[in-house]
Amino acid sequence: MADFLTTLNNLIWSPALVFLCLGAGVYFTVVTKGLQVRCIPDMIKQLRDGEKSEAGVSSFQSLMISLAGRVGVGNISGVATAIAFGGPGAVFWMWAVALLGSATSFIECTLAQIYKEEDQDTGEYRGGPAYYIEKAFKHTKAAPFMLVYGIVFAVSMILATSYFLPGIQANGVAAAVDNAWGVDVKISAAVMAVLLGIIIIGGIKRIANFASMAVPFMAGLYIIFALIILFVNFNQIPEVFGLIFRSAFDLEAGFAGMLGVAIMWGVKRGIYSNEAGQGTGPQSAAAAEVSHPAKQGFVQAFAVYVDTLFVCSATAFIIISTDMYKVFEGESEEGAVRYAGALPDGVAVGPGYVQEGMNTMFSGFGPTFIAIAIGFFAFTTVLAYYYMAETNLSYFNRWIPNKGVRRAIIWLLRVLIIASVIIGAVTTPGSAWTLGDIGVGATAWLNIVAILFLQGPALKALKDYTQQKKAGKDPVFNPEALGIKNADFWTTYKRHYQEQAREVEAAREEG
Repeated sequence: MADFLTTLNNLIWSPALVFLCLGAGVYFTVVTKGLQVRCIPDMIKQLRDGEKSEAGVSSFQSLMISLAGRVGVGNISGVATAIAFGGPGAVFWMWAVALLGSATSFIECTLAQIYKEEDQDTGEYRGGPAYYIEKAFKHTKAAPFMLVYGIVFAVSMILATSYFLPGIQANGVAAAVDNAWGVDVKISAAVMAVLLGIIIIGGIKRIANFASMAVPFMAGLYIIFALIILFVNFNQIPEVFGLIFRSAFDLEAGFAGMLGVAIMWGVKRGIYSNEAGQGTGPQSAAAAEVSHPAKQGFVQAFAVYVDTLFVCSATAFIIISTDMYKVFEGESEEGAVRYAGALPDGVAVGPGYVQEGMNTMFSGFGPTFIAIAIGFFAFTTVLAYYYMAETNLSYFNRWIPNKGVRRAIIWLLRVLIIASVIIGAVTTPGSAWTLGDIGVGATAWLNIVAILFLQGPALKALKDYTQQKKAGKDPVFNPEALGIKNADFWTTYKRHYQEQAREVEAAREEG
């Protein structure tokens, strides 16, 4: 089974997927005229001014759910893994895929808003790749094929987020807690399972509220400690960044010949970390209450920056500036050590790199702090995964007439994801990461190919938003005026935004 999973993982993560991710990012950057840079003010404004309702969460809460999924073990263990097998240059390629991926994230999350709908049982907003893949071409002859494509994506996403990916997060928590306090992984698994069950029973609102409190607190605290290390090691900043850039382009003698693996590991871990194009972000994007889809597209584009350029960069600086890392040949810990650094013997690739790096500045505190950070990051990520899985399960529940059956299926999902956490916590790290890579790669393939074909409505929404904003209006979405079909939610349930806009305009005219 291990050999089969490795073969499947290598097939999915062939160079073709790397080029697809980077190529899509370049393409969307060009067609959106570099929105990830020129629209930063819009991103900040929407975070400040976003609305919420009984059916939808605020843009900030949606961002926190999204960041809960993005900011996880990948920001700590993932960065350490990328450096261990791809060298310091892999960090640069994580940055590159984040910058380009911001435009990709805008497209997929705007599409999720355009084609979202209300859940028949809870009234909450649902949306994501499965929904927009089915609806975008529903009025064409391609409808049957796109329906099947949407179903394949939904199945893949359910498997990835309910079983494959949660195991990685749980494994990271168990390893960090064991390294910090010597707590048996079975105990960690039991505690995570109980806490997870308590929160997911409360649905999207409870998940959003918890994420809104936990994610900013822990991410902010983590970055603060990284800045302290940066300040103490201030004289090393030029060398750290110089090493990253030189290694990224095969100009560092100690890491010569590693360009290919640096790109591969940087892109792979970058996508796993920031999730741009993977198809996970659109689920939380669809849950937001906004007057125009582009608004939430901007928010989710900003999420990529927070994840990779801030949190992942903090991790990379902690590891490299303290020299607490090893680089292996053959993309395996079994390979020859290319660079040994100052890392103590016996520290495995993963959270231990960051814990030892933190320990150089805060003696005895590093393992404890990183264990707590990973615990928060991973736990909120699992919550986000559950929401994604439930959203895609609800995609199928639309076709089940009996409400009792629909609710029973949701409960089965809850049991499955709790089981995944327990199994992942006690599984070897290699197996957990392999399953996670398969899940991420499969959904990335399906989603990126889809949005390359479905980009039209998102680009129309961006143009419409820009025009309305230039006219001094608060942009309001009207799909019919843009020739966008099957955006049923907006045509049926959002007319009150148009009425409100007319009332505001009339009030202005009256003085």
